[in-house]
Amino acid sequence: MKRCKLPTARTLLTLALVGMAWVASSAMAQQRDADQPIEVEADRLDLDDRAGTAVYTGDVDIRQGSMHLTGDRVEFQRNAAGELSRATARGERAYIEQQPDPDQPVIRGWGRTIIYHVAERRVELIDRAELHQGGDTFDGGYLEYFLDRRVVQARAESEGVEGRQRIRMTLQPER
Repeated sequence: MKRCKLPTARTLLTLALVGMAWVASSAMAQQRDADQPIEVEADRLDLDDRAGTAVYTGDVDIRQGSMHLTGDRVEFQRNAAGELSRATARGERAYIEQQPDPDQPVIRGWGRTIIYHVAERRVELIDRAELHQGGDTFDGGYLEYFLDRRVVQARAESEGVEGRQRIRMTLQPER
């Protein structure tokens, strides 16, 4: 009978440290924007600290790390812990852009309404919605994009969409 050699404490420690470094680097990629300050330019601000809302109007331009959000009106909502939970941009062509990871192409989105759910890392693009990542494009009435899973859900009709806006998609061949 052949005996299996048990790993040494040093080997186990090395494996644990490598595993922790991998998890930490993945979490850091997702958190790098959240750890940056939010910079806002607008013509007007209405802040209600008790309700946890801030409403910016007039050519709003917001940046946080690689995230860029624009619209005629942008509303921030905070949760009970005081953390940003949702940003809603409205305008003729509201815009959002973010680079999820340094090795991935920038994601760009447009719509008359854009809702970014911060904790879920989910973006809703509503009415005349467009989503571009690399050479791939999606257009339609309603697009929902999950940043971490890279999942797109599209609808021709949805609440907040004027009329029926058929889904169009262009995918570039893999290289």
